[in-house]
Amino acid sequence: MATSLVELRVLDGANLYFSRAAVKLTLDVSALVDAPAPAAKAYAQAIGLGATRPGRIGSGFRQRFAIRVVGHVVRRIARTAGIGRIGVRVRPESDVRRLVVAFPWAHEGRARALGAAIVEVLDAFGPDDTGDLAELIASVGERVRDEPPGNPPPTLRPKVPVVAVTGTNGKTTTSRMIAHIGRAADLHVGWCSTDGVYFDGELIKYGDFSGPSGAAQVLSQPGIQLAVVETARGGILRRGVGVAYNDVSVVTNVTSDHLGLGGIDTVDQLAEVKAVITQITRPRGWCVVNGDDPRTFAMRLGSPAKCWVFSRDADSPSIRAVLDEGGRATTVLDGFVTVLDNARDPEPLLKVADVPMTLSGLSHYNVENTLAAASAALGLGLPRAAVIEGLSTFAPNENNPGRMNLYSLRDFTVVIDLAHNEAGLEALIEIMNGVKPEGGRLLLALGSPGDRADDMVAALGAMGARAADRVAIGHKSDYLRGRPPAELEAVFRAGAASVGVDDVPAFPTELAAAQALVAEAQAGDVVAVMSLQDRASLDAWLRSQGATVDTPEILKSKVERAQH
Repeated sequence: MATSLVELRVLDGANLYFSRAAVKLTLDVSALVDAPAPAAKAYAQAIGLGATRPGRIGSGFRQRFAIRVVGHVVRRIARTAGIGRIGVRVRPESDVRRLVVAFPWAHEGRARALGAAIVEVLDAFGPDDTGDLAELIASVGERVRDEPPGNPPPTLRPKVPVVAVTGTNGKTTTSRMIAHIGRAADLHVGWCSTDGVYFDGELIKYGDFSGPSGAAQVLSQPGIQLAVVETARGGILRRGVGVAYNDVSVVTNVTSDHLGLGGIDTVDQLAEVKAVITQITRPRGWCVVNGDDPRTFAMRLGSPAKCWVFSRDADSPSIRAVLDEGGRATTVLDGFVTVLDNARDPEPLLKVADVPMTLSGLSHYNVENTLAAASAALGLGLPRAAVIEGLSTFAPNENNPGRMNLYSLRDFTVVIDLAHNEAGLEALIEIMNGVKPEGGRLLLALGSPGDRADDMVAALGAMGARAADRVAIGHKSDYLRGRPPAELEAVFRAGAASVGVDDVPAFPTELAAAQALVAEAQAGDVVAVMSLQDRASLDAWLRSQGATVDTPEILKSKVERAQH
């Protein structure tokens, strides 16, 4: 019969299943799920499982039966191999014929051998003959026991404070803000994110380093005193977290993104992945969570650290709950970024309007990022003065390229932003409306990587078409991931058509789409580009056309003009 193994993945650090290195096996258990009930029951008895009810062929009950069988196989082999007690997690996938089994490891060679042994015992199942399974389990267990142990996990044990930041939106901005505050405190700071590895403001290596390799490169910088590591979903799923622990964990929010990839099909499952960093926060550290996001707020319950909650609403129930639990909160009180603690008076830091990233308080998402960054920095023990200086000097274009970067060109505004999902586009539309004077129009260049689900792409098309006066598609050619551009265009246009918009031109690049919309722009208009790959060329082209970067003062004047 065909092997039941779909994938054996070695996770080097904390992961979805355990707070330490683990092996993850993805298994095709079709043979067991589709077998006649008597045969399935006989197999369970042959491995020593005892009384079972396999359930109907191909049903969810049969999948749960398979979960019991697989877990028992792992424990039987481990006992035979002399491993003794072993943690085992077996999880169903959306396909009833697939399971994931995970177990922690201390030595890679032996762990891989155990994975192979599990597969061999499962592959021995046949509807007509199970063979001598007890003898097979004894044999493979002996092989595992005799296998050379191999290398221990490469998980790093940092000697400097580490802040781990995750979330669906805002994690790069928040990471950069925390690092900027660290530098304002005169520390040598390294950080990594989706756009590279940095040390003291200098780019060390360009690329997506939001996984374990980014953390390793940051911590290897000579003289480093503080590490800020962006920790994305993909890295946690593919390799686990690169550090054994962190001193502060930050979760900005959890919304729909990347669903249908890596076995993560729901927002709740995505939240479970992102919660991993909170589970390895040191007990004397802080778990910083968004009190306005129920999934994020719940993560404090699984963290050994104290909770520091942030919310734009000073009367939020989440703030009351955390303060009652002995934690702290950062919120907006009378227009000030303010720290709350039941044991002391409220501590105002600075006005929200004096934080350039909030765009005079217009950007609700960046107000939340500001609250998160302040909480993390204070949780690290950085001086109050450094937090104030860092927040007040963190400029959108200079310190946060590609995130809510605003330009003035002739008599209209251009916005470049990473927006790559529904929440990101909602934030971008909020900014566009916030700087648009009366009589101005919104012109929007939509785009998406090729691996996003159709319903998300269609939702972006509908959102953009409903909000903007003119929409176009600007493809991300480096991120199509095998998907034909015409296919993406069809889904975007279907979304736009659902809200009555049929004229949606498409362009091969983000830059080409931006150039077309800029050519149409008139005085008072706002042109925005969802930019993932062309940020640098967009910036260069805009400057060549005479565009200037909006200073905090110009931004404030645009917001005030739009409100009158």
